[in-house]
Amino acid sequence: MLQVGLERLLERGDDFLKGQKTGYLSNHASTDHRFVHGRVLLKKKYGDRLTCLFSPQHGFFAEKQDNMIESGHAVDAVTGLPIFSLYGEHRKPTPEMLAHLDVLLIDLMDVGTRVYTFMHTMAYCMQAAAELGKRVVILDRPNPIGGTKAEGNLLKPQWSSFVGLYPLPMRHGLTLGELALMLNKEYRIGVELDVVELEGWDRSRLFRDTGFPWLAPSPNMPTPETALVYPGQVIWEGTHISEARGTTQPFELVGAPYWNHEAIKDRLKQNELPGCVLRDVVFEPTSGKWAHQTCCGFQICVTDQENFMPYRTSLALFQAAFLAFPDKFEYKQPPYEYEYERLPMDLILGDGAVRKLLEQGKPVEQIEQTWQKELDEFEEMRAGYYLY
Repeated sequence: MLQVGLERLLERGDDFLKGQKTGYLSNHASTDHRFVHGRVLLKKKYGDRLTCLFSPQHGFFAEKQDNMIESGHAVDAVTGLPIFSLYGEHRKPTPEMLAHLDVLLIDLMDVGTRVYTFMHTMAYCMQAAAELGKRVVILDRPNPIGGTKAEGNLLKPQWSSFVGLYPLPMRHGLTLGELALMLNKEYRIGVELDVVELEGWDRSRLFRDTGFPWLAPSPNMPTPETALVYPGQVIWEGTHISEARGTTQPFELVGAPYWNHEAIKDRLKQNELPGCVLRDVVFEPTSGKWAHQTCCGFQICVTDQENFMPYRTSLALFQAAFLAFPDKFEYKQPPYEYEYERLPMDLILGDGAVRKLLEQGKPVEQIEQTWQKELDEFEEMRAGYYLY
């Protein structure tokens, strides 16, 4: 049976935290397998030594729907502890926040994709803790889309942002604990760092195989299947195309009122898209892009999780739609995740050159060759940080 880092910490003797004042970065999905939240369990074990809570994007209860909808500081009704928001005025904890603690526990359900901001909140916490001599402990959780595959171009430094701080591929294939170890060493963060490892997980296991309950870590990540398509489908955030926010299947569906199934499918033929079927759909978002308008589009139906390539699939679909409807296609304009000048699509892709190659109509499989060497080098580097 899978045990997450939170559960394994609670089984340890008290010496691990050495009587230190402790903060806890988490959200509503940070529970044990019985759905009991970590702050309740930690408060019961450590009492007044648990001094404060921190929340990432979307708020402590994952109640904020979309990008750049901030959450404020609060007081937790259950424990009486202050909750410091790290998605509002500050995305990096301040010295005043960290004055409450000696050690920061980080317990977040990540989804294995570079642009998901939880990992960048973790990195900012590690940076701030290093500056102030605080200790960080990652309570590890599984990568829900497995740990064997990496996919995509590595982010270029000039495209660094809150959706990409470090040169990682879109799908990185690491747990949050493994990421922390890699970032700490490779990018010289230099924080005192520990990882409380998972027990009962191996790299080939997707979330549905673990038996652990899925609680949506953010409002539009309702299922593990959403997480599986997300490394590709997230690119639509950089466009005016609906990624199906405002439906019951966000990111699994994509489309716009002016799309035409056959016109797009004709242009998809130049790419091999293994492990999935693009099913013709029509949907109507109740909020967000194209709210209350009928959208023609596709559902990404994953038929072979082992061979499915989410990034390639969505890049190919993006390219087909761009070329089929050049007069109607539009990119989202800034701001996006606190960036006010650079094109959101380039921030998401992590390299403006990738967008230009797609616009030129070069087959995605050929575009992939332009980054294969750096991806191979990343794969070799990341293997040195495997915990499982």
